[in-house]
Amino acid sequence: MAAAASLNPVHILKGDAEEERREDARLSCIFGSIAIGDLLKSTLGPKGMDKILVSDSRRTSGSVELTNDGATILRSIGVDNPAAKILVEISKVQDKEVGDGTTTVAVLCSEFLKEADKLLSLKLHPQTIISGFRKAAVEAKAALMEHSYDRSSNPTQFEEDLMNIARTTLSSKILNRYKDFFAKIAIAAVKRLNKSTDLKAIQFIKKLGGTLTDSFLDDGFLLDKKPGVHQPKLVENARILIANTPMDADKVKVFGSRITLDSVAKLGDMELVENEKMKAKVDAFLKHNINVFINRQLIYNYPEQLFADAGVMAIEHADFEGVEKLALVTGGEIVSDIERCETVKLGKCDRIEEIMIGEDHLLKFSGLPVGESCTIVLRGATEQILNEAERALHDVLCVLITVVNESLIVLGGGCTEMVMARRVFAKAAETAGKESLAMEAYARALLQIPTIISDNGGYDSAQLVSELRSAHAEGKVTYGLNMYEGKIDDMLKLGIIEPFKVKCQVLSGATEAAEMILRVDGIIKAAPRRRAPDDRHC
Repeated sequence: MAAAASLNPVHILKGDAEEERREDARLSCIFGSIAIGDLLKSTLGPKGMDKILVSDSRRTSGSVELTNDGATILRSIGVDNPAAKILVEISKVQDKEVGDGTTTVAVLCSEFLKEADKLLSLKLHPQTIISGFRKAAVEAKAALMEHSYDRSSNPTQFEEDLMNIARTTLSSKILNRYKDFFAKIAIAAVKRLNKSTDLKAIQFIKKLGGTLTDSFLDDGFLLDKKPGVHQPKLVENARILIANTPMDADKVKVFGSRITLDSVAKLGDMELVENEKMKAKVDAFLKHNINVFINRQLIYNYPEQLFADAGVMAIEHADFEGVEKLALVTGGEIVSDIERCETVKLGKCDRIEEIMIGEDHLLKFSGLPVGESCTIVLRGATEQILNEAERALHDVLCVLITVVNESLIVLGGGCTEMVMARRVFAKAAETAGKESLAMEAYARALLQIPTIISDNGGYDSAQLVSELRSAHAEGKVTYGLNMYEGKIDDMLKLGIIEPFKVKCQVLSGATEAAEMILRVDGIIKAAPRRRAPDDRHC
């Protein structure tokens, strides 16, 4: 009886729950991560390809996005594999922390796991591999620090470094043809921030038409709105009240209600009462001696007429992000409750005027109290180009802010990966035991980055990477891949440089995510909650 009972498996999970154990779970995680890396690797480098993302949601069905930004791709695709979701998260964190390297971090993590899978097939324990990876990461970071440069003490050299970093970042974006043009725009915008890390003062306006080189940096704040009918188009010494309040709240809006009146006169009396309430609301705003009123919600005809009679420029339905930035740069605050309007802080600027960009009318706010504010106006042929150009410039701004605040730089073009790989190989040769195998695997994964970059350019990666390894062995530690001529070259001379913080974040994020996935030996998918027959919750 006891023997028979031992043969029957014990079920502890509900029938709808799923469980994967040991090797199955580990392979599921590793293969899911490798699939994400394979998806992204073709977008890596200055000659990487783009992906077209087609939305399938009901709200934006059929909308098309064209991008090679790793964070955007991973954020947009539906991922079911739990380990693949970890790679999506590290890409998002990379984007949030430093703005660039979102593709590299996911690809490098998948390469770590690909090498780890080979070691697992040799019966190495996951904890042994993790231990080796940790030692390798320490050596890689030490090599990265030793081959970093700080040239901020020389203002002219630092200015040139900023330009080169912007060019390097843009070289893998849609703006690579005009990277000098947009690098100057990005640097000018970052300089206005005065070492601030808050990008909210920089506004993006995208307008269809023209070409990318018609884009420009405006030193004011542009709002993509027009004043109301018969209202002033130009305001000097503006006193701005910014609100998020309904300007039709006094109308009867009870769902399913029906009002029956026995005469037209009573209907007129009802409308008169509504208008008096709305007039009192408008008067409450006007008593602050304002000459500009900006509301996130709609302003209906009667209050718009009242503002026009008072000579006030009223702007309706401003998007929430635009209203928040406007409050920041004008020094005002957003009013939501008319009852606390007594203590509202008004925004100020020297001049508000209506301008035209292409065929569209916009409002320009000049002479703002926050000197950091500016607007980057992007022009382009299609909406997809404008969206990708905005993402590219956002990445450049984040990278430049990182360098301004932490001036360490490293060399790009696969140079630092080769430096780190050689250091890890050397340390592995001195390490006894199975951990040395894991360290060598870590170094091989690092070498995959220049290999992939070379493959994406259509070059012979085996030839170029072997030449690069030979050059570094001869002491030419500043050499990397020149992807425009298909040869190895001096990255320092070419100005192909990247922020130290971006590379460090890529290395840390990819290593930690790989360690986390290697620790997994079970996947449990919980059973869905069963609804009771009388459960009416949506």
